Amino acid sequence: MTKHLFLIAALTLTASASAGTLRVGASPVPHAEILEFVKPTLAKQGVNLVIREFSDYVQPNLALADGSIDVNFFQHLPYLNSFQKDRPLGIVAGAKVHVEPIGVYSRRAQKLSDLKASATIAIPNDPSNSGRALKLLERAGLIRLKAGVGVSATVLDITANVKRLRFRELEAAQLPRALGDVDAAVINTNYALDAGLNPLKDALLLEDKRSPYANLLAAKPATLKNPDYLKLVKALQSPEVKAFILKKYSGAVVPAF
Repeated sequence: MTKHLFLIAALTLTASASAGTLRVGASPVPHAEILEFVKPTLAKQGVNLVIREFSDYVQPNLALADGSIDVNFFQHLPYLNSFQKDRPLGIVAGAKVHVEPIGVYSRRAQKLSDLKASATIAIPNDPSNSGRALKLLERAGLIRLKAGVGVSATVLDITANVKRLRFRELEAAQLPRALGDVDAAVINTNYALDAGLNPLKDALLLEDKRSPYANLLAAKPATLKNPDYLKLVKALQSPEVKAFILKKYSGAVVPAF
């Protein structure tokens, strides 16, 4: 009898610990900051938002796949699609929250035209962001890419390179630290902000604010119907969050709703 009572008590404790809890994996800036902003609102609605920070672009999807977290918030759809070509984890895109324009930064040049011949430019090494970086450099007139390659562009798709620029592909999180070792780097805004860079002041060129690379929530299909997840979406796409993003990031992060 005592054993049965103990098992019932243990099961009750486990259920109560997880009831109303939503575990979200996120990049520190700006994703986790935005989540911290909505955390009190969700608490009032009975949702305990547990935020787990990740410093890379791989582990948040693996954690989602193994059940360590319920939702992640760090990526855009082209990255998610690219990631799942090699690792089909059954993750689906959820609500869009914001756009982080990718930018070109340099400690050696005041403007892009200052870049010397054979300059080295560091770009992200993941497929979707490397293509995004190359498209931005093409927009600047520094290179030309094969027609129609879109976000899947690689350095092998460069058809014209007047300045004979050299490219170094690095993990996205490493790019701010490599800035002193290269002539320029194309850096995602979350990592730029985390490194103390101001995209609006420090970027030599910033992606257009109408970028299709909206950062979104991602989860397993069943989670998208979870009432706690729907409360999170409503909170993140609220007028209060829009005002918070515009004020805190001064245009370096743009609402996508």
